This record gives sequence, structure tokens and C-alpha cells, in this order.
Amino acid sequence: MDGKEKVIRALEYKEGPVPIDFGGFPTTGIHCSIVEKMRDYYGLEKKPVTIHEPYQMLGLIDDDLKEVLGVDSEIIWSPYTFYGFKNENWKEWKTPWGQVVLVAGDFNVTTSGSGEILMYPEGDMSASPSAVMPEGGYFFDSLSRQHPIDDDNLNPEDNLEEFGPVGDDVLSYYAEQVERLSGSSRFIVANFGGTAIGDIACVPAPALKDPKGIRDVTEWYISTSIRQDYLHEVFDRQTDLAIDNLEKIYSVVGDAIGAAYICGNDFGSQNGPLSSPESFRELYMPYYKKVNGWIHKNTKWKTFKHSCGGIEPFMEGMIESGFDIINPLQFSAAGMDPELIKENYGKRIAFWGGGVDTQRTLPFGTPEEVRHEVLERCRILSDGGGYIFNSIHNIQAMTPIENMAAMFDAVGEFNKERGF
Repeated sequence: MDGKEKVIRALEYKEGPVPIDFGGFPTTGIHCSIVEKMRDYYGLEKKPVTIHEPYQMLGLIDDDLKEVLGVDSEIIWSPYTFYGFKNENWKEWKTPWGQVVLVAGDFNVTTSGSGEILMYPEGDMSASPSAVMPEGGYFFDSLSRQHPIDDDNLNPEDNLEEFGPVGDDVLSYYAEQVERLSGSSRFIVANFGGTAIGDIACVPAPALKDPKGIRDVTEWYISTSIRQDYLHEVFDRQTDLAIDNLEKIYSVVGDAIGAAYICGNDFGSQNGPLSSPESFRELYMPYYKKVNGWIHKNTKWKTFKHSCGGIEPFMEGMIESGFDIINPLQFSAAGMDPELIKENYGKRIAFWGGGVDTQRTLPFGTPEEVRHEVLERCRILSDGGGYIFNSIHNIQAMTPIENMAAMFDAVGEFNKERGF
């Protein structure tokens, strides 16, 4: 059974080996520093790691490493990064922690007097920086560039500037990627962009040189309470644009992909929900249904929703919204008991992640503690199918490599014990 068959079987809620995804989505990746250390650990060719997602400094997991780790996924990314420049014309860059990596040609940064690394939209250093890597940090944070807000003259089009029609160059790129992966034995997923309804990571618009509308994170959260009419206008028009783009994208990729990343908006915190289930249903669900409905009517794709935190009160709403997959299952958050989550929802929505805690166990535990947690999570979550292994969100810098190896070994051990 190849990787593609393993994932399809899991998504059809059939018993089988637990598939593994790392690097398939922007919330299932590995920090570039750990990718390099893993290549060294497994004795692979020494070469600079490619930064395909500079916002979180995620490293590309090449085929040789995927083979060693048993990764069952392939990703088709947008050709444009979070900062609006293309992933092309690769060049070397030395990170603040001393690692030499490959970054896109328009990955242009400066260093402030206090040691901060500043990132620029579209690589244009004449514009105001849109992100910062703090001194001692390992990834970028968006900067607020909020203009004064005039509530009497808010224009929804200002919050739609980044959601224009998909270009011919992008469509050609997707067609090329489908052709490149046509013989792959792995399950192909995609992050086309444009469908992120209210995703707080996207609100500051780090790809735009002069974003207008409501772009400050605090103001956006305030708006979900006091400016709901405005947000409804934004979401309604955004989903119209998204579906127009998805129609064009589908015309060139067809059903070659198996799952599409829809949105990464978080509805939970460590301590529980960030809003009420009623607000979710009123403000977000209509637009999730709209996008998921088009995809399910016109394609064979599965739809993928990311949300961190204590989101158990939203699970019914996620299912009703038409999502096929939920990620990352943050079992360290309030109300997220893995056995109850599996029992109550595990036959109606597939689980992608949750295999090990990246806040405590993986970075600070022992290899044996990692092994124990992975085996236990696989036992609970894979019962009856519906589970693809990944950690709880991206693997962070400074994670011990011995713990990484223990994690992958434990998945293999689990599958072997069950005869797969």
C-alpha cells in the first residue's frame, strides 16, 4: 500500500496503517533548523535547506528525507509567499542562528539597530516592513500598519485587495506542478490561498505595501463584535472571488489533488473558545458552507480546516460547515480530551494531527515519553480509520532530534504491531 492509498483509506474511515504527513500544509511543517538536523541525523546529503514558507521559516522536506521518515504527502503551494514575492531565483541567506538556507530572490531583509530582522512586502525595501523576526527569534511576526479607522466610511473593498483574480502565471504553475507530481505515490494536497475567511494571520496583509481597511489584529477581533455587517460584506465578496478562482484552478489541476487547505483561523485558545459557537455559526459558517459546498459539488477534493486551541464547542459547527478534515487537535488545550473527541466526532470528520504535544512532550520530554504519547494517540485516534499522523502544529526550532526520531519510530512501531 503506497502513501496515497494509505491516506485515502484513512479518509474513508477504513482500518489500515496510520499515514504520516509532514510538510503537507502550512500548519503541519517543520522548522528549517530541524530539517537540517534531521538530514544530518539520517546521514543524508549535506545541502542548504530551502525555505518555502518564510513566515514560519518552514523548511522544504526533500524526497530523500520523506523516504526515510515515511511521509505520505506531497504539497502544491501557491507560487507566491506570504510576503507577496515568488519562490524563485533561490539564493543563500545566513539566519541569525547561523544556518545557511536557500531563500527566494526577493527575500529582502534588513537588520535594525536592536538586532531585529525586518521583512518587506514583495521584497520592496522602499516600502514599510510588514514583518519582524525579533532578536533571538526563529520566525517572523506581522507588523501592524493600520491606518486611522473611520467607521462612517469603511469600504469592504479595502479588505479585499489581496483577493484578486488568479493570474495566468499562477494557473500555469499549478498545471506544471500537477504534471510534475503525476506519478507520485504520495497523497497530493494543495494550499491555493484566497479562502482564508477571517484568518488572523492574513489580516495584517503582509504581502501588501500599503494595506487599507481593518488590518490591526486587535481591531479585527473588536470588529467581530461591533462591525459584523462590515465583515459579512467582506466575507461574502471574498468567497465569491475565491470560488471564481477555484473554478479556474480546478480547470488545470482537476482531481489530481486530494485535499485543499481552506482556512487557518483559530477559534480556540489554550483555555477554551475565543468566541461563542453562536458567533461562529452567524459570522463564519455561511461562508465556509459556500466554499465547501462548491468544492464538494464540483470536485473530489477533501477540505481541510485548521484551528488551534480548545475548539470542542465548535466541532459540530465544523462538521455542519462541510469540512472533511480538522487539524491540529490541540489536546493540551481545555476541553480537548482525545478519547471523547474521537468518540463524539471521529466518524464524521477526519483528524489530521494531534499525534504529540509540541509545547511540552516533543521539545522537553524524553524519547521514551515521546514514544509513549505517540503510541497512545495512534491507538485512540486511528481506531476505525479517519486519522493521519502529524504533531500538534509545526515542529519548532530547538526540538531535540532524538525526540524527532522517537516520534517517527513510534508511528512505525504502531503500524508494525498491527500487522501493517
